[in-house]
Amino acid sequence: MTDSKYFTTTKKGEIFELKAELNSDKKEKKKEAVKKVIASMTVGKDVSALFPDVVNCMQTDNLELKKLVYLYLMNYAKSQPDMAIMAVNTFVKDCEDPNPLIRALAVRTMGCIRVDKITEYLCEPLRKCLKDEDPYVRKTAAVCVAKLHDINAQLVEDQGFLDTLKDLISDSNPMVVANAVAALSEIAESHPNSNLLDLNPQTINKLLTALNECTEWGQIFILDCLANYTPRDDRESQSICERVTPRLSHANSAVVLSAVKVLMKFMEMLPKDLDYYGTLLKKLAPPLVTLLSAEPELQYVALRNINLIVQRRPEILKHEMKVFFVKYNDPIYVKLEKLDIMIRLASQANIAQVLAELKEYATEVDVDFVRKAVRAIGRCAIKVEQSAERCVSTLLDLIQTKVNYVVQEAIVVIKDIFRKYPNKYESVIATLCENLDSLDEPEARAAMIWIVGEYAERIDNADELLESFLEGFHDESTQVQLQLLTAIVKLFLKKPTETQELVQQVLSLATQDSDNPDLRDRGYIYWRLLSTDPLICHIGTLASVYHKPPSAFVEGSRGVQHKRLPGSSQDTGSAAGVTEAPPAVIPSQGDLLGDLLNLDLTPPTTTGPPPPSSGMQMGAMDLLGGGLDSLVGFLHKISAAMPASFNAPVSGGLDDLFDLGGGVGLPMGAYTPPKTIWLPAMKAKGLEISGTFVRRAGVIQMEMTLTNKAMSVMTDFAIQFNRNSFGLAPAGPLQVLTPLSPNQSIEVALPLSTVGPVMKMEPLNNLQVAVKNNIDVFYFSCQYPISMLFVEDGKMERQVFLATWKDIPNDNESQFQIKDCHLNSDAASNKLQGSNIFTIAKRTVEGQDMLYQSMKLTNSIWVLAELRVQAGNPNYTVSTHEF
Repeated sequence: MTDSKYFTTTKKGEIFELKAELNSDKKEKKKEAVKKVIASMTVGKDVSALFPDVVNCMQTDNLELKKLVYLYLMNYAKSQPDMAIMAVNTFVKDCEDPNPLIRALAVRTMGCIRVDKITEYLCEPLRKCLKDEDPYVRKTAAVCVAKLHDINAQLVEDQGFLDTLKDLISDSNPMVVANAVAALSEIAESHPNSNLLDLNPQTINKLLTALNECTEWGQIFILDCLANYTPRDDRESQSICERVTPRLSHANSAVVLSAVKVLMKFMEMLPKDLDYYGTLLKKLAPPLVTLLSAEPELQYVALRNINLIVQRRPEILKHEMKVFFVKYNDPIYVKLEKLDIMIRLASQANIAQVLAELKEYATEVDVDFVRKAVRAIGRCAIKVEQSAERCVSTLLDLIQTKVNYVVQEAIVVIKDIFRKYPNKYESVIATLCENLDSLDEPEARAAMIWIVGEYAERIDNADELLESFLEGFHDESTQVQLQLLTAIVKLFLKKPTETQELVQQVLSLATQDSDNPDLRDRGYIYWRLLSTDPLICHIGTLASVYHKPPSAFVEGSRGVQHKRLPGSSQDTGSAAGVTEAPPAVIPSQGDLLGDLLNLDLTPPTTTGPPPPSSGMQMGAMDLLGGGLDSLVGFLHKISAAMPASFNAPVSGGLDDLFDLGGGVGLPMGAYTPPKTIWLPAMKAKGLEISGTFVRRAGVIQMEMTLTNKAMSVMTDFAIQFNRNSFGLAPAGPLQVLTPLSPNQSIEVALPLSTVGPVMKMEPLNNLQVAVKNNIDVFYFSCQYPISMLFVEDGKMERQVFLATWKDIPNDNESQFQIKDCHLNSDAASNKLQGSNIFTIAKRTVEGQDMLYQSMKLTNSIWVLAELRVQAGNPNYTVSTHEF
């Protein structure tokens, strides 16, 4: 005897006994056995081993037994697909049974058996059932089409079931219509672009006719379908609303809400001055109110829907405020939803009633609900401006209760009210400050700190209050730390002399002792804005974007001189001679400099003629934003920084005009500085740019040598300038007509105009440039000689010069020296004239030649100068006058 006996029975012999009973000849015993199998299946026991025996029980006329067998089949067909095919013949046979219940049962079961092998055998029985004479079979077959579409969509389309389903919308039986609509809607959801439900007025009319006679679930399907229809005009919209309105009185809440959905949509097309519009609004309120008398769970669902409705049309329930008042035995989720709806319905007409109710709620025992109630008072104040004062009074009453969580919530709310209505209710600040010590929640502490910082000028001991928070700075939450930092900075701006130590302390805590990046970054921003080296003078430049001085991200850029340079001759000897570093490259665009510069690298176009010269500009201010003192200070600074030896060139100083810097000067021409490297190859992926600036025949040119030290060919060159002090801009595209091969150099002359955008730079003659080629975009800065800006018509009339010189106050005079210049006065005058510095008059006093000169900048600003040349003395004295 084998061990198989252990697998054919169990300890109790359940499977064996059930198998024997299923094969019994007695119908009652067989039915009882199937019931036991279903019971075992229901409690989770595996009875799939009985599949063949249960399937054999299908051949019966007993409807109850057939239902049980079909139920078993639906559960186990997927795990036993090969054996499930045994039932196909029975399905086909049952679909032709005289009893419509059996036909419907067969087609329903076919739709629930999700086995691909069986699906193709079911098409013909399903087609017959869709055209069955009995409506019960047809409505069941309609749902079966949707289930079959979910299993095999292509099969349903190929067999033409969708067209048959559309035909069922015109069926005489309302339940068949409802099921056909439900099936088409479900299929349309999975195929949004299929346009299965092609709704038109004729179809809508059929649906509305069926609406009155089908079951409640059928009504929901039809109403949901109607909601997707767009009426042709307001007349059709009104007609549909009139036929849907009776559904508002239905006992089923789902039908009511579906009807409300349809009416809410179609009301959009009704004119608001129509009488029916007002009538419809009145009809919508009672059914919604009735929904609130159901069980709490249904109430919650109704309230969530009502919340959406009042957001769109609060006028529907504006007279039903009392319905949403909270009852003592409401669950918390119902209470909170009612509270939200009360706020949405609050208006000037009912605000007194709402506030009285909310104040009552604030004394409840449920902490969460009390917090929400206090917040609701604040929301009412912000929503209804006329009630703000009453709301603030109510909140003060609640603060007087000294209940900790009520006080803290009230302070958070009052902060929001202060922000909405500034300088209106600040009289309550004293009361708030009294409760400062009781605040232990981060949000409340942050709100109180904001109030103290915002109204520091009205609080005598604001510094002491904020300092008390500062003692445990690192123990506070990030929210409180950020607010405390901002509040103390606000306090410092209002009371700088009294709070300097306090602001330094908080900035130190935020930047040096904190690991939080948000707090640290905000601290650094405030520190830079408040520092003695402010960024205000860099507004409109990259420095204002980075919140860093230019020297931090432009190599070779000299620090900004914020202190005004001395204007008297007594200070000229104090400056040490320093050789300036040559301008270098702005770092690579890994820093996103290209984006921040916002440079348009297309060939520039000049719009409009240059501004006409208006003679002398007598105003105290100029386009540079700082008056002529900026220019004079610039000249003074360059002179003071001149080296003792002239072997190293210093670009831009007046000494260069005398050819002291080793430049290439012509005897009677304009000074041309030697070329220097502006963009090293290592900074620009092999592209080296060296250049200089010249002025020829009244045109400023940027002469450059482009050298390719990379291994690839360079093409597609373009150039653009950032805004600068004198509006320098390319007057045309960068003319590099041939590709630049490796190890090749090319000379380029770029004409410049002075009609570009103006922005004061430090130093004044600083120029930021972007050059693009086929490899990348590169940035560098350079400095142009100020003499390039002296125009040819800068010679002032002698009488005008004399009158102007006398009118300028002595306070506007600046003096500095040019050392080691071995030229007599005539040679100096000739050389300066080559750079458009014109000698107006000359006189000799006590052996000293005094040359009176004028020059005019491209922006029509005049500069008058006096040059003193002592025979045998290599040092010149220059006096400049600004006006």
